[in-house]
Amino acid sequence: MRLIRGTITRTAMAATVLATGAVLTMGGTANAAPTAGTIQGCPSGYVCLYPGSGWNGGKPTHKFYTYGTHKIYNQFGTMRIFNNQTGGAKAYVCKGGNGTDCGTAIQAGGSRVVNITPINSIKLTK
Repeated sequence: MRLIRGTITRTAMAATVLATGAVLTMGGTANAAPTAGTIQGCPSGYVCLYPGSGWNGGKPTHKFYTYGTHKIYNQFGTMRIFNNQTGGAKAYVCKGGNGTDCGTAIQAGGSRVVNITPINSIKLTK
C-alpha cells in the first residue's frame, strides 16, 4: 500500500510542478519586455538604414543581416542607422569600401544619425 500511495503522491506532485512551471512560463513571457523583434520595420538581427534623420515611417531603405562588410553605393546626405542585432553585436559605418576607417561602434539596440556621403560600407561584428 505504501508503494502505491508513494507513487500516487509523487505523480500528483510531478503534475503540480509541471502545471506550476507552465503557468510561470506563460506569465513570465507575457509580462516580459521584448528583447528582440521588429522595431521601426527593422527585423531582429538586422542593421537598417533609413533616409533622413527619422524612421521613414518604419520603412528602411537597406537591411543588413550577416556579419562582415557590406558595401553601399550612391547614398548621400543624412541617414539614420539602427542596430537591431542581438547578443551584443556591433555595427560600424566605414569610409573604406572594405570595412576600414570605421567610426565608433553602434551598440545593439542603438541608432545614430550620420552623414552617409563619405561612407562606403557598413560592418557588422560580434
